Amino acid sequence: MIYLHVPFCRTFCVYCGFYSEIPCAGRDDYGAYAKAVLREIGQRNLSAARLGPKTLYIGGGTPSVLPLSVLEDILHGLETAGVDTAFDEFTVEVNPDDVVRRGRPYIEGLLALGVNRISMGIQSFDDGILKWMNRRHDAAAAVRAYSLLREAGVRNICVDLIFGISHLSDGTWRRTIGRTLSLPGGRPEHISAYQLSVEEGSALMKMVEAGRYSEAAEDSCARQYDMLCSILRSEGYEHYEISNFALPGRRAVHNSAYWSGASYIGLGPAAHSYDAGSKVRSWNPESLEEYTGTEDFLQSAGKERLTGGQVLMEKIMLSLRTSDGILCSDLEEAVGPDTVDEMTANGNLQRQGSRLRIPEDRFFVSDSIISDVVRNLK
Repeated sequence: MIYLHVPFCRTFCVYCGFYSEIPCAGRDDYGAYAKAVLREIGQRNLSAARLGPKTLYIGGGTPSVLPLSVLEDILHGLETAGVDTAFDEFTVEVNPDDVVRRGRPYIEGLLALGVNRISMGIQSFDDGILKWMNRRHDAAAAVRAYSLLREAGVRNICVDLIFGISHLSDGTWRRTIGRTLSLPGGRPEHISAYQLSVEEGSALMKMVEAGRYSEAAEDSCARQYDMLCSILRSEGYEHYEISNFALPGRRAVHNSAYWSGASYIGLGPAAHSYDAGSKVRSWNPESLEEYTGTEDFLQSAGKERLTGGQVLMEKIMLSLRTSDGILCSDLEEAVGPDTVDEMTANGNLQRQGSRLRIPEDRFFVSDSIISDVVRNLK
C-alpha cells in the first residue's frame, strides 16, 4: 500500500489546506520532483516492507498536472526497487479541466500505466459555487471530463462533492446530487462528499478572519448531509464511511486499509508512512525545496513511536468512522461494558452481530460520539 503525494497545482482552491505549489515557469520543478521521488524509492526497502493491500494511490495537489513521462519514470523506479506494479487498485486524482484539456490520449496513457481507478474532484455542478471555490473547471467541463473517462474505458470512477457552504441552497445541492447520478456513461461507482471545513492556512480561513465568509449553520449542514444519505441509499449506494459511498463491491480498497490501521508507505513531500508492526509513524520534509534537496530520506524523516494508548485511540476513532465499526469485545475491554451498554441504550452505538457501529442517522454527529468514547478509555 503506497501513497505518492504530488505537490503541484495550477491554482489554489479556496478551501484547501494541503501542501502544494504552482510550478515555476522556466524551472524544471517536475524533473526535480521526479528525481527526488526516485531517490527516496531507492533508499526505502519497499520490496520487504510490511504493507497492507496491494494498492497505489497518487494524490495531491493535482496529480493530473504531471506529464505522463514523470509517472512512468516513478513506476519504473518502483519496479526497479522490487515492487510488483500490477496493483489491485491504482488510483490517480484528476482535475476535470486537465482531463478535458489533455483529452482522451492522456486517459489512455494513464490506463496503459496500469491505472484502474480515477478520483475526480468535481465538487459542484453550480458554476457560481465553482467560481467562488476558485476551481479551474465549470459544470460543462466536469460533465465532459466524466464522459471522456467513460469513453476511454475507465470503469471505476470516484466523484468528490462538497456540501455545507453557507450560500449553497438545498435545491442546488439536490440538483448536484441528481446530476452526479445521471452523468453520461453511467453513474459513478464511488462518491465522496465532504462538508466544507475551514482549514489552517487556506484562503477560506483568511476570508473568515476578515469577516468575508461565515460558516454554514449546523442545521443546514445536517439537512444537506441527510439529503445526501437518503438519496444515495435509495440509489443502492453503500454508506461505508462517514464521507464515502460506494456501489456494491466498489469500496475504496486503499482508503479502507487506512481506516483498518494497515501499514503504508508515503512518498513525496509531506507524505506520511506507518509501520503497524513497530507502531512507528514517519513523515517527509514538507516543502518541495527541502524535499528535493534531501539526500538521505531515512535519516531526515520525522518519526514517532505510538504508545499502546495512542494505537488504541486511533483504532477506535478510525473504526467508528466506518459502517463496519469495531469488535464489541475490543470496545468493551477499552471502555468497560457499562459504557458500551449506556451508549447502545441511548442510540449512539448500535450492535451489529459481534461488532459495534455508529448508526447512519448519527454519522453527522460522529465526532461528538467518538469523543465520548475516547473520554471513557480506561
